[in-house]
Amino acid sequence: MDAGTLTAIVVGLALFVDFVIRVTAIIVVPRNRKPTSATAWLLAIFFIPYLGVLFFLLIGSYKLPKKRREKQAEINNFIIESTEGMERVSRDHPWPPWLESVVQLNRNLGAMPLVGGNTATLNGDYQASLDLMTEEIGKAKRYVHVEFYILSCDQTTAPFFNALEAAIKRGVTVRVLLDHIASLRTRDYKHTIKRLTAMGASWQLMLPVQPLKGKYQRPDLRNHRKLLIVDGAVGFMGSQNVIDRSYNKRSNIRRGLKWQELVVRLEGPIVAGLNAIFITDWYSETGELLRRETEPITIEPSPDSLDCQVVPSGPGFEGANNLQLFLALLYYAQERIVITSPYFVPDEAMLTAVTTATQRGLKVDLFVSEIGDQALVYHAQRSYYEALLKAGVRIWMYKKPYILHAKHFSIDDDVAVIGSSNMDMRSFLLNMEVSLMVRGRAFVESMRKVEDGYRANSRELTLEEWKRQPLRSTVLDNLARLTSALQ
Repeated sequence: MDAGTLTAIVVGLALFVDFVIRVTAIIVVPRNRKPTSATAWLLAIFFIPYLGVLFFLLIGSYKLPKKRREKQAEINNFIIESTEGMERVSRDHPWPPWLESVVQLNRNLGAMPLVGGNTATLNGDYQASLDLMTEEIGKAKRYVHVEFYILSCDQTTAPFFNALEAAIKRGVTVRVLLDHIASLRTRDYKHTIKRLTAMGASWQLMLPVQPLKGKYQRPDLRNHRKLLIVDGAVGFMGSQNVIDRSYNKRSNIRRGLKWQELVVRLEGPIVAGLNAIFITDWYSETGELLRRETEPITIEPSPDSLDCQVVPSGPGFEGANNLQLFLALLYYAQERIVITSPYFVPDEAMLTAVTTATQRGLKVDLFVSEIGDQALVYHAQRSYYEALLKAGVRIWMYKKPYILHAKHFSIDDDVAVIGSSNMDMRSFLLNMEVSLMVRGRAFVESMRKVEDGYRANSRELTLEEWKRQPLRSTVLDNLARLTSALQ
């Protein structure tokens, strides 16, 4: 066989493989996938077939492994059984007429009931939040449950770890969950693991990517939750990780970046809901079901107690629980919507819901950071500014060097949501998140004060200013927007 014939065979084979890849992609990729996501994947595969296929095989499925999904279904049934009759909500003040249906939606999606008799206190001071959590650990008598996307033992968080060690010495059971990939990327990961082991804490990595140990799923499926539960009586949740405010990254320190967060401290029956999330994740990682820690603590409700509902979400559920909650609230809002999100990259449904709200005559405010810490997401977010501004959304840009990392929004004067979830497709489809819906004017008023503080430290972006953006920025923003669809 001469060289020309061999070359022709190789070229023909390559063309045949390329043809098979494209036809197979058209059949496989769009299945059970949003059109925007399917289109983005098909473009990647058609333009760069071999690399496109490789990336699709690595990160093309946003579902957890079958065993994990089965565990999620099992624990959902357990939560339904263990929370039956917990509601005890107050109707002293009339509910908005639409709230009942949202509560039922959340119950159907995430298995958690709305429960009354709670107190909730917001804290937006980074160090103060760490101090409050550390103080509460110091009071623990039975157990401490720690679950954070990023958990790092550094100079700032050392007192937190010291409190855990002291609790163990008092005979308190300390269980710790930390996300594998997110924590692995921190400067002090090895030190953190050694510290937890040395103190005698029971710890597990969440969603570990350890193929040699038989533990593997799509690498960017992450557990993004941030929770602390002490004795089932006090709980903390929100946007803040346990790490120095700079995240100990040289680039952040060089730029002077500091993270601005919001954490809520909770007491009352709702803490059992937070603990149920921890129990779910602990069971997923260890196979151990912590039945003894599921009993809610009975606390006499105060006259201004709040109704709260925990809404878990993530690839372990059939639908995007957080997205469905957010969309329902956006459409039910009657007067005002205030959204705070560090990464606001909405899908078509959310963009329509937000712009429709302004067209219905509602006041809509969006708080974002003036600068970004993740270039791709930052530019993808910017690609939506023109459409939002034209619709009448007021965009407030939190001034550098702060990264506004808080994640919450409020509806009228009745309902607010706070948690770990961003408003982007990663949080809707890929990350395991937890949100808290709160009904109570006192809580919404507290959140309004937080929002007023943001506004005082922000500058408003106008449509006129935005139209002066250079062409290169527009091109970069739109390219980033395309990549955000690869879910």
